[in-house]
Amino acid sequence: MDFSSLETWGYLAIAFFSFGGSMLIVATAGVFAYLGHINLTYALIIAIIFNFLGDNFLFYLGRYNKKDIQKYLIKHKRKLAITRLLMKKYGVLAIFIQKFIYGVKTLIPIVMALSKYDFKKFVIYNFFASIVFVLTVGLASYYSSDAIIAAFNYLKSKPYLAPLALIVIGGAIWQYLKRVEKK
Repeated sequence: MDFSSLETWGYLAIAFFSFGGSMLIVATAGVFAYLGHINLTYALIIAIIFNFLGDNFLFYLGRYNKKDIQKYLIKHKRKLAITRLLMKKYGVLAIFIQKFIYGVKTLIPIVMALSKYDFKKFVIYNFFASIVFVLTVGLASYYSSDAIIAAFNYLKSKPYLAPLALIVIGGAIWQYLKRVEKK
């Protein structure tokens, strides 16, 4: 095994960041697969497995380490309230929805564990949610790689637009999340 290749480190990065639920690494894996640097099937399978394991780990932490976890949750009362509302409104679908919402994806498994949700049910739903999440993001980025690459090349030719684009995109996401939070 060549530890200096993008392929080796790419798969390790996919595993590591997918464990934490990173949407960006799954999207990047789709683009790298499109460019031929990694195998799409392997990348998606690795991302599914580690995304699944990561949320199960969070559930386990919430269930069996309540005292240790609660001191960290105090800082996130607002996110916890949103998480509870998501669970109440959407039920099992919250497991699927949380994968796509930054800032909440870590809390749903923990809150479900604290609320005595059945671990076996969570594992089953989380398995399918991990598949849906990774396939949605990974395949979307794979099939839209031409547009993504064109956008990066355009920003590369006009480097002053990159920070501006990040500020606009970040502001739009922030505004959207604030509206959702108020609802």
